[in-house]
Amino acid sequence: MSRRFLPLSLSLALCAGCPTDDLADDDDAANPPGSGDDDDAVDDDDAADDDDVAAPEGYVFLNDAGEDTVSYGGQSFRHVLIASMADRLGGMTTRLQEGWAPEPGDVVDELNRYFRYTEDWAGNDHGITTDPAPDQTSLGDFGSTKDLAGKIAGRDPDGQHVVWTDVGIVGWEGAPSPEELVDAWFGTVDDLARGWVNGAVAQDPDGDDVTAVYLDDRGRDYKQLIQKFLLGAVAFSQAADDYLDDDFDGKGLLSDHTTVVDGADYTDLEHAWDEGFGYFGAARDYLHYSDDDLADGVFIDTDESGGIDIAREMNHGASVNAGKRDRLAAAGVDFTADAWSGFFSGRALLRDTAGTELSTAQRDVLVAHRDAAVQAWEAALAATAVHYINDVLQDMHAAEYDYTNHAKHWSELKGFALSLQFHRRSPLDDTAFAALHSMLGDAPALPGDAAWDDYADGLRDARTLLGTAYGFPTEALGDANGDGGW
Repeated sequence: MSRRFLPLSLSLALCAGCPTDDLADDDDAANPPGSGDDDDAVDDDDAADDDDVAAPEGYVFLNDAGEDTVSYGGQSFRHVLIASMADRLGGMTTRLQEGWAPEPGDVVDELNRYFRYTEDWAGNDHGITTDPAPDQTSLGDFGSTKDLAGKIAGRDPDGQHVVWTDVGIVGWEGAPSPEELVDAWFGTVDDLARGWVNGAVAQDPDGDDVTAVYLDDRGRDYKQLIQKFLLGAVAFSQAADDYLDDDFDGKGLLSDHTTVVDGADYTDLEHAWDEGFGYFGAARDYLHYSDDDLADGVFIDTDESGGIDIAREMNHGASVNAGKRDRLAAAGVDFTADAWSGFFSGRALLRDTAGTELSTAQRDVLVAHRDAAVQAWEAALAATAVHYINDVLQDMHAAEYDYTNHAKHWSELKGFALSLQFHRRSPLDDTAFAALHSMLGDAPALPGDAAWDDYADGLRDARTLLGTAYGFPTEALGDANGDGGW
């Protein structure tokens, strides 16, 4: 029999709050669903019989012909590009140690293969490992020609709440735009690599050579800065300020919903919503993953193909960090369930209204679901920034100082914290955001710095600022040394 998701009234009842036992028990409620196949959905013909009602198992929405109307391949591919670039950066130190001698600009060119991707790089391995092995072995296997630079904050000509190319970004001194900041970081790594070639490796505070080419002598890890910033400046920015926004006619939630796109099975509005979900990075059967599964990188071969479809059966970016933060019971949060509920329930509404103009009441419900999903996503980003504040505090109070860890944790903190400016409805207002980054600075305090103690105090103040803005309980924030919280 043909299968499809429940009508709106029933799907909202089942999914707008806690998942039913058909999806997960209470302990698993924080985990989002991903990629169920068509047989996991529910027959509309049976939906009226309460005894036969079951919750859908994944982010799959079928039209009347039984065709899956979900499409976000470009968004999944951008997650792959971000992860692949980080993998490429991670392997550069070994290559240098084995005799690689890049010329000036060679490192920039390599990183641009991902940032400004073109098909001439399609044959390269993406560097992502899964268990079982991934279905896709090269970048070309994803069938996409999308890049990162074309979707970084500031590149969309219409609809963004800030013209980033005009005003620059807050949080990194002298950064004219998100794209130019990434380019500047590429150039820094290129310079660092040339230093390795010429015997001028950056030094840590003890005067020893740093352990990786992407580390400078000021406590900055450019692999982490680039990766985490792109997750915000591309993925979060595109979702919150474009595909799920409602401030520009014909874009995002103001896209057309009355007709199916030529050659596709979805309306423009359905597609915009799916693209926002794709940037969140959740697998189609996200709710089948426990928080521990997400934190530990567990993979589920949903379609039992013997491999992992990286685009549908792998969790990326924010969807993983949400699960990591949910594991702290004292925090009392459920970012994964909140994000999933918003994304799924909004998409169920669109499935059941496709081909019609949304009424004012329906649009209000859709906006409420959008708010639930994006707010949970942003809160998870902010909680992750708190986590890395605590890591940096622990690094600063460790019995044995580790420069590599200190630089890594500070750079993850900074990259995630920069992301919070890309949502115009953020609970962290412009003044608070600027204050946050004045405390974090453009580099951490290092051992021997006169400002060491003051910087640690500033981190504690930054943590309190985030806790206040996002309503995090004190139990989640940690103690003076960064212990006991996220």
